[in-house]
Formats: sequence, C-alpha cells, structure tokens
Amino acid sequence: MSYLQLKCIVNGDLVELDIEPSELLIDVLRDRLNLTGVKKGCKKGECGACTIIMNGDAVNSCLVPAARAQGAVIETIEGISKTGRLHPLQQCFIENGAIQCGYCTPGMIMSAKALLDKNPHPTKQEIREALAGNLCRCTGYVKIEKAVEQAAKIIFEITEGRGTSK
Repeated sequence: MSYLQLKCIVNGDLVELDIEPSELLIDVLRDRLNLTGVKKGCKKGECGACTIIMNGDAVNSCLVPAARAQGAVIETIEGISKTGRLHPLQQCFIENGAIQCGYCTPGMIMSAKALLDKNPHPTKQEIREALAGNLCRCTGYVKIEKAVEQAAKIIFEITEGRGTSK
C-alpha cells in the first residue's frame, strides 16, 4: 500500500504523519492524534458532532479526506484554550446549562467559535444559522444560543481589553 505524507498544523502544533489515501480526517484526529473530543456521530455529515475548524471554517471532519488537510490549520475542542482556563464558550455553555449528555457539545462549540472568530457580534439568526449543522438530542437550543450570545460579549470585552474571562 502506498502512503501519503500529511503535514498540517493541529491545535498550534506541526503534525507530520503517513496516511492512507482513503483515510478520513476524523480518523486521523481521533485514532492517530488521540483528539477524542472530535466525536463520531452519523458519519454522514448530518449531525455536526465531528465539527472542527479547518482554515477558519467549521467543517465536518467525517466528510474530509485526510489528504485534503495538507497544509491546513486545524483546531479542535482540545486546542481552544491555551491559557489553562476554559474558553469563554466552554464557560458559557456550563453557566447556561447548554450541556446535557455532552456528546454534541464539542461540535457545537467549534461551530460557534468559527462564527465568533469571523463575526464577533452575531445576531440571533446568525447564531442559529452557524449552529444549524449541529444536532442535539437532549436539550433545546435556547440555552445553547444564549451561551453563544454571552460568550460573544465576553470575548469582545477581552479583545477590547476591558475585561477578563471568568
């Protein structure tokens, strides 16, 4: 079997791996890099449990051939807090009770982070659209949307130097 060499940045670290041409990005992240916050759900790109940020966009890693990640910058739930403290999105999900079983939470947070990275002041409708590809079977989406709204305010305060994360 012929292998391909994959070089990309994952959570700020250079990753170099030999991959099989048919390997999916979700399998590389979970099985080879042990980033198990990337969840396997439907394996069809319909549930969003496997959502990561690749080159600034929220993507379903179950649909991405690993070879397409060549040269990419990838962020998973494990990489969103570099300070040893929870990211504001993580903290707001907890504070707002936006987590039930937690299976969908990493994907929800990554979709929300991709939105807030591009649009620090989203409307309720923009939040709903950003999360539309993420399914939660345990809870309603009201608390999730509220958590994203609250996190947007906190992140804005932090980036503007007027406050700190809780």
